[in-house]
Amino acid sequence: MKTNTSRCQFQLKIMYGHAFYIDPVTRLERIMRRKPRTVRINMIGSGEIPADFALLIRSVLQNRSPRTRIITNASSSLQNGSVLVWLLGDQRIIRSDARIYFRPTTLSDEEEKEENGTWIAGEPKYRDSYSELNLHEFHYARVLRLINEFLPVKEIAGRLIGADALRQFGLVESEKMDEVLTAAFGKRERPKSLVSVAPI
Repeated sequence: MKTNTSRCQFQLKIMYGHAFYIDPVTRLERIMRRKPRTVRINMIGSGEIPADFALLIRSVLQNRSPRTRIITNASSSLQNGSVLVWLLGDQRIIRSDARIYFRPTTLSDEEEKEENGTWIAGEPKYRDSYSELNLHEFHYARVLRLINEFLPVKEIAGRLIGADALRQFGLVESEKMDEVLTAAFGKRERPKSLVSVAPI
């Protein structure tokens, strides 16, 4: 099979609801099978990517060709599972006045141990109709653990994070600063994992 060395644009509209993401994920899988050199995922919308679909998108991106470079471009503020998808880019771009936000998990410490795969022998814990197992929340706890590879989740969950804070964590870099450094030190090779803040 021939490798496609082109650049691809993929628009990911961020909406509420699970059913909406089935077709976009299928399209993204098709794009990845073509092994393009670059895939730019343009994220826009005021909803959020459900946790289980954020994990599915992650698995699609992990299974890409090693030659395929991912650019995630957030034209909107991002929340919860959408934040993880944005963080998965080799190059991350975010609108300069956009924010990211992720809430803490609602799982108890005991439920988090269950979610982490800790098996305890004995009878299963009784759950009445008011304490029903929430599979979506278990997926979300997994999303938070993956976000924690980039940002300190316990410290910043529940807070709005802007481009300045993202820059401090090394997740975004100002294009203006790149221009200043280029002017000061001459032409320089751009880093492989370039991240930038898009102007308004």
